[in-house]
Amino acid sequence: MVKPRPMRVVTLLPSATEIVAALGAIESLVGITHECDHPAQVASRLRVTSSLVDGADAPAAVDAGVRTLVEAGTSLYTLDEERIRSLSPDLIFTQALCDVCAVMETDVRALASRLSPEPGVISLSATTLDGVFDDIASVARALHLEDEGEELLAGLRARLLFVHDTLKAARAPRPRVAMIEWTDPIFAGGHWVPEMIRRAGGTDVIAVTGDHSKVVAFDAIAAARPDVVLVAPCGYGVVRATEEARKLVASSAWNLPATTQVWALDGNALTSRPGPRLVDGIEVMARIFNPSLFSPVDPLYAACVTQPSRAKAAAS
Repeated sequence: MVKPRPMRVVTLLPSATEIVAALGAIESLVGITHECDHPAQVASRLRVTSSLVDGADAPAAVDAGVRTLVEAGTSLYTLDEERIRSLSPDLIFTQALCDVCAVMETDVRALASRLSPEPGVISLSATTLDGVFDDIASVARALHLEDEGEELLAGLRARLLFVHDTLKAARAPRPRVAMIEWTDPIFAGGHWVPEMIRRAGGTDVIAVTGDHSKVVAFDAIAAARPDVVLVAPCGYGVVRATEEARKLVASSAWNLPATTQVWALDGNALTSRPGPRLVDGIEVMARIFNPSLFSPVDPLYAACVTQPSRAKAAAS
């Protein structure tokens, strides 16, 4: 009996890459995006996208570049069609949630129609945590890995239940939380982020589950009276997030009380990508909100940022 050829998969968003890997199908991955960096084993896969905006630029410059391209009707990302053609994919995973976050779905479907044989295109577009879990199940079905999908989801739900039960048993207080996913201009984290905060034991005071991320003013954040501010810029690891958080709290516009806790988070690992690691993000947040109930925060994922005194900031 001839063994069937392994499925060949191209993922056009990092979260899809992470889902495929979490399902134990990393050998199926033949093409990934320029941003895919987890797990480490994907480093050898061919990159099939690039960006017209340099993510290494300052946040304000990145925002300006994005706005210029969007206003011109130009996609932020380019697809290497010839490389994708050479990979002969059976499946391409894309998204229809955010044209700023990944390649446009319409561009992907147009490219797929030009390939022969034409690969299947599956779009992942979750805006809530349950939607992310549905997307994981969809990927598992597409890869004929339903059992692995059920096992993965069962494990993720068990971890969420542990956090819930621990908080409930302790009757833990719910801190007021503001999550910032971009610092210049300031964007409040939307989509699944408010739900993550709730499941971690907090209350999001500037955003609503399922809504798009939105620009907010310093004064609006101060008026919401958060006990905790999370700074997790999209696309940043914890080191760069910490740098941006320090700039934020040292700015003349910062007007929150010194008692407000400020934490920098690895946005890539914990909040930005709608995949299995959102549960990691909930666990990290739970440790921040109620440190006496959980193990210490891993410094690889989060760092507490001390607010400088206004007197020192003014003198400098």
